[in-house]
Amino acid sequence: MTTITSPITSTSNPASSVSNALGNTEIASNFTTFLQLLTTQLQNQDPLSPMDTNQFTQQLVEFAGVEQQMKTNDTLSTLVSLQQGAQTTQALSLVGATVVVNGTTAQLANGQATWALNATQPATATVTISAPSGQTVYTGTVAVNSGSQTYTWNGVGSDGTTWPAGNYTLSATAVTASGQSAPVTTQVEGKVTSVDLSQTPPLLSMGGQNYKITDIQQIIAPGL
Repeated sequence: MTTITSPITSTSNPASSVSNALGNTEIASNFTTFLQLLTTQLQNQDPLSPMDTNQFTQQLVEFAGVEQQMKTNDTLSTLVSLQQGAQTTQALSLVGATVVVNGTTAQLANGQATWALNATQPATATVTISAPSGQTVYTGTVAVNSGSQTYTWNGVGSDGTTWPAGNYTLSATAVTASGQSAPVTTQVEGKVTSVDLSQTPPLLSMGGQNYKITDIQQIIAPGL
């Protein structure tokens, strides 16, 4: 049974909305007062010695600039809220789906734990697998090609011990035939069992591990 750890809540920030509203009101009030004062002074100025309008013009430009910045901030806040809402909707739709994410920890179940190894060029990779306690349980080498390939561990340690089901972490380093270091990254595949909406971006729970929605690299259709 899938679970959701937090109810859906509004993605907007009330304190920020109130602050923006108060700021806009204050700017509008100050701008109106300034225009009233300017109009009054212009009406009552000495025709033989008119006032220098450069200062007024500069203040008008400054007011207009601040007002434009406030509007820009409001627009950006709206875009952020829309993006967070879209992420929430997407996260909820992933509950029960099988996804591939950037990660190093995979679940050992039914005698198998599977990772995807991504290399930039053909090389020999040294694979080290650690138990949840941090203890190294297996070390071995495997040939990797350029691109992504599946690596499956059968749960048997280097000393022949069969390890129990659980989450195991893989690390890999690789060297080419010429002895140069070759980068290797890992990905894991699993089913999303729950979503934590209290975090931004939402966290997906998969195999007892939490991943950001931005960690997803692939979504696998049911039946594949």
